[in-house]
Amino acid sequence: MKMNLHPLTLAALGLSAVALAGCGSDDDTPPPVNALPANVTQQSVTDYPATTVGSGSTAATQDLLTGGLGKSGLILTAPTPTYADPLNPTAAELRRNALFSNYRGLVDVSAAGGYGTLYGPNVDVTGQATTGEGLIPGREYVAVLDNAGGTKRVAIAVQIPDTFNQSAPCLVLGPSSGSRGVYGAIATSAEWGLKHGCAVALTDAGKGMGLYDMSDDTVTRIDGTRVTRAAAGATSSFAAAVTDTARATYNALWPNRLSLKQAHSQQNAEKDWGSDTLVAAAYALYALNDRYGNAAAPLPFTAANTLVIAGSVSNGGAAVLRAAEADSTGLIDGVVAGEPVTELPTTTGYGVQFGGVAVIGYGKKLGDFTTFGNVYQPCAALAVGAAMAESSTFNYLVATAQTGKAAARCTGLAAKGLVSGADTAAQSADALAKLRAYGWTADNDQMHNAHYALGNGPILSAMYPMMYGRFSAIDNLCNTSFAQVDAGGNPIAALATSKAPSFATGNGTANGSPASVVYNDSVGGAKLWSVATSVSTGVQDFGLDNALCQRALVTGVDETGAALTATATSTRPTAAQAAAVQAGMAEVVVNGNLRAKPALVVAGRSDALVPVNNNARAYVAFNKTVEAAASKLGYIEVANAQHFDGFLSFAGFDTRFVPLHVYFNRAMDAMYAHLKTGAALPPSQVVRATPRGGLPGAAPAITAGNVPAISATPLVADQIGFSGTSVAVPN
Repeated sequence: MKMNLHPLTLAALGLSAVALAGCGSDDDTPPPVNALPANVTQQSVTDYPATTVGSGSTAATQDLLTGGLGKSGLILTAPTPTYADPLNPTAAELRRNALFSNYRGLVDVSAAGGYGTLYGPNVDVTGQATTGEGLIPGREYVAVLDNAGGTKRVAIAVQIPDTFNQSAPCLVLGPSSGSRGVYGAIATSAEWGLKHGCAVALTDAGKGMGLYDMSDDTVTRIDGTRVTRAAAGATSSFAAAVTDTARATYNALWPNRLSLKQAHSQQNAEKDWGSDTLVAAAYALYALNDRYGNAAAPLPFTAANTLVIAGSVSNGGAAVLRAAEADSTGLIDGVVAGEPVTELPTTTGYGVQFGGVAVIGYGKKLGDFTTFGNVYQPCAALAVGAAMAESSTFNYLVATAQTGKAAARCTGLAAKGLVSGADTAAQSADALAKLRAYGWTADNDQMHNAHYALGNGPILSAMYPMMYGRFSAIDNLCNTSFAQVDAGGNPIAALATSKAPSFATGNGTANGSPASVVYNDSVGGAKLWSVATSVSTGVQDFGLDNALCQRALVTGVDETGAALTATATSTRPTAAQAAAVQAGMAEVVVNGNLRAKPALVVAGRSDALVPVNNNARAYVAFNKTVEAAASKLGYIEVANAQHFDGFLSFAGFDTRFVPLHVYFNRAMDAMYAHLKTGAALPPSQVVRATPRGGLPGAAPAITAGNVPAISATPLVADQIGFSGTSVAVPN
C-alpha cells in the first residue's frame, strides 16, 4: 500500500514528495518543476461550474459528467440536444453531445432498466437514488500525446471535480471502451471516479472519431470541430498519410471514401493502449499539481501519495490490464477490468473448464475469433435455438430479405466445403457448432443474430486487420473501404450534416455515423456490406468473399487451405498482406503479469462480442500460470449479462439480460474499499443474476433482486477456482 503523505501538510512545511526525496542533497539543487510528460501538449483548461441545468442548445453551463444535461437530460426519453448551427457546431456543443451519446452508448438509460435507481448521475456512492440531477462541477484539462512524426495524436482529458479530496487524493484511469473517443468511459470509469471525489484520466488510446474525408481533405480536430487538414495543423485528430497526388488518383478510382483513425493511422494503436494509459496518469498528476500546487509546494501530488485505480471496460478493460502489466514503477494500486478484450499470446500451458468439462476453444485473439465469426455468424443465426423471436432494431435477420441473405451465406459456405448439410437447417446447425467450438457458448446462441444485424463482424473484420497491418487509407485491404452510403448501399459524398457532428455521434467505427463498410468488389459496383454481391457466388450473401479474404489475413491460407501467394483474388489477400496483419497481431498480446497488483475482472457469461472463453476466463487462467501464488486477480462472471448494456432497452434484450454495469460499479467499490481500508476482495465467483422477464419491449422494472450482490462468501456451487492449470467455472 502506498505511503499516504498528506499533501497539505507538505505544503505547510514548504515541501513536496519530490522535494523530500532530495533532502540531504546539495543546497544548489534546483527546486522541482511541474512539467508536462514527454510528448504531451496541452490543448485547453476549462472550468465547468455546473450551476444550472440546461436543455437542448440553450444549455448555459456544462459539468464534467453530463455536459450540463443532468440525469434528466440523459434518460432514454430525453431528446438529443440540438445545435444553434447544425453545420457549424461549436466545440462546447460538441463536447456536450459527445458526453450525451457516449454515456447513452455504454449503459441502459431506461428507467425500467435501472437508470436513476441502481446507477446514474443522481445515484450516490452508497447506491442511494437522490432527487438531484447529479451534475459534477470541476476543471477539465485536455491534452494530446504525440510522436516525433505528429501522427500518433492520442487525446487525453483529465477531469478534477471540485470535491477532489486533497487530504486523501485518488485518481481513476479510464481509457475508452471500444473505438470511442476521449469521453468513451464517461458512464463507467468517469462517473464512478467523479462521484468519489477522484480525479479521472480519460484517453482515447489512439482511437476515437478521427474522421478524415478523402474527397475534400477535411479532418476532425481534437475539440471535435471540422476544418481542412491545412487549417487544423497540429490540432488535427487524424489525417491519412497520403500525398495530394496519391489522394487525387485514389479519388478518381474510388470517390467519396472516408478514412478512420484507428483503422488507418498506421500506428497499430492497440500495441500502445497500456503505455498510453500510463501517460494519461502522468498527465493527470501534472494537472493536479497545476490545479493545487503553489510556489512553496509545486508538486503536492505524486504516484507515491495518490491512490490510483485503473478501471474500464471492453477495449478499455484491455488497456487497464496492459497498463498494469507495463507498470514497473508501482503507479497503479488496483485494477478493475470489465469485459476485457484480452489478446492471449498462446493457448498452451493453461486451460478453461466449464461445469467440470474442459473447454476446447479458448484463448484466441480478437482478430482470429472475430474474422472466424464473421464468416459463420449469419448462417449460424438461422439455426434452431439461435434466433430471437422478437423483431427489433438490432435483430433484422428475422426479416425476410435478411434471412434470404443469411441462407445464401449458408449455401455459399456449403459450396466451398466450409459447412456440411443438405439444406439451410443442417448448414446453419453446423455453422453454430463451429462457433461453439471456437470459443462461443450456448449462452451466446441467441446473440449471433443481433450481433450480425448490427454489423459487428463486418465492421471489426474490416477495421482491425487494417490496424494490425498498418495499412493506408488507399490500400483497400481485401477490396474494403469506408464511405457514407445511400438507401441502396451505394457510396455517396459524405453529407455535411453527417460530418459536422460526427465527433459527438460516432463511436470511432464504421457503424454508419457517417462511415460504413463498403465492399468495393461487389458485383455491379461497390456496395454496403449488407447488400454486397460476392464475385464467387453471384448472390447477395453479406459479402462472403470479403469475409473469406479477411479471414485469410489471419490464417495465411485461403478457404481451401492453400497458402497465400503474391496474387490477390476476391477471396484471397496476398501473402505479404497476411504477414503484415499477423505481425501486428503479435504486437498486441498481453503478458499476463499484473505484478501482484490486486485486480478484478468482471464479465458477462452471455457476451457474444468478447466471448469469455477467449477473453476473461482465458486471461484469468493465463495469469495464474504466469504469477502463480503471487497473483491477486479475482474473477466475477455474471450470468445473464452480455457486452452491450446500451441494448437492454430493446425488445428481447430487456427480458433476457441484466446490466453488467451494476457489477463494474460494485467491483470498483470493492477495489476502493480494499485499497483504502484493507477490506478483503470478493472471491472469484459466478453471480447468478435474474433477468426481468415479462413481455419483450415491456419487461417489468428491474429490482435489486434481479442483480444480487457479489458475495463475500459465495456458495460452493458458485465458486470459481482452479483445477491444475485450468480455471474452473461452475455451470
